[in-house]
Amino acid sequence: MLENDIEMMYYYLIPQPPYLLLVVGLLTGITSGLAFEATLKKELKIWSTHRAERKATDIQNPNLLFPFLGICIGVCVFLASGLNIFSLGSWLAYSFSIPVTIIIAGLIWRQLSSLLRQLQRGGSKAIDLDSFEE
Repeated sequence: MLENDIEMMYYYLIPQPPYLLLVVGLLTGITSGLAFEATLKKELKIWSTHRAERKATDIQNPNLLFPFLGICIGVCVFLASGLNIFSLGSWLAYSFSIPVTIIIAGLIWRQLSSLLRQLQRGGSKAIDLDSFEE
């Protein structure tokens, strides 16, 4: 009886890995990514019909920022949960994943701004990826 009590106490004292948070972070990132894609396509279509009235960089409005933040939160939770599954403490996992997510999100947002400026200046031919082939 004593061994069973020790086993039960051991089971309740050791936290279980956050598999649910891993799935929630992944699904949040995917659904926010789909919303980001749809919003970006819609905004670019509106911009292409009203080029004289709007700048391409005006596309980065709160309508696009909200799904982007959803992607960032989903990635952060997914990364931290993955690190937590591999026996890293929650505090350490989040203290690593939050700065990494912020840095990567800033770089992606900056790259998006650069692409939109190139699109404004030279149209779709300015960002044609096939033109870099030799």
